[in-house]
This record gives sequence, C-alpha cells and structure tokens, in this order.
Amino acid sequence: MTQGLSMDISMIYIALSGLLMVGLAVDVVRGRLKYQVGLGDGGHEALGRRIRVHGNAVEYLPIGLLLLLAVENSVSSGLLVHLLGSLLVLCRPLHAFGLRKSAGTSLPRFIGTAGTWSMMLVCVGLILANSF
Repeated sequence: MTQGLSMDISMIYIALSGLLMVGLAVDVVRGRLKYQVGLGDGGHEALGRRIRVHGNAVEYLPIGLLLLLAVENSVSSGLLVHLLGSLLVLCRPLHAFGLRKSAGTSLPRFIGTAGTWSMMLVCVGLILANSF
C-alpha cells in the first residue's frame, strides 16, 4: 500500500500565507488608489515599497511552503513541521513590516530575512538527510 502525500500540517501554514498575501495585495491596491497609479509606482517611493513588499513575499513564500510540504512528507515529527511553518509565517510579516516602513535596514527586516533563510536551510538539510 502506497502512502499518500501528507499535507495536514502544511495546509495550516499555506492558508496563513495566503492570508498574508491577500493582505499585502490589498495594501498595494490601497497605495494605488491613494496615489492614483494603475501600473508601476508612478514615481512614489512609498508605493514602490508596498509593491516590493508584496513581490518579496511572492518570491519567498512559495519555495518556503514547498520545502515545508517536503519536510512534512520526509520527517515523522509533526512538532518540527509546526516549528518550521511557524518560523516562516512569523518571519515573513516581520520582513514585510520592516521593509514597508523603510527601504533601509531595520531590525524587523533583518529578523524576517534571517528567520526565513534559516527555515529554508533547515528544510533543505532535513530533506537531503532523509533522502539517502
């Protein structure tokens, strides 16, 4: 009998990430309405940051969630999957908050980036370790 794909835990973090993506998209739309810009940032730095915040989440969340799914299917510890998923869904909003407030460096942005990269690297290590 073949074991099916396990997604019970990852689905929680996929859903929470979906909420974050909708929230960031709404923030972009609010900025477009505020500055009356339909495409691009119209030269408004604040709108450009909103667009970049959304874009950064689009770049990192899909691979982070795919890695989480792979870990859930290769490691027997549900607690570990929850810890990694929690790290991802806590760090991405931190990064978004930091970048939304300033294009420069900030503590939330640093923690968000470091946490996301750490989550991804741990997932990669677990997946490779359990593949051999």
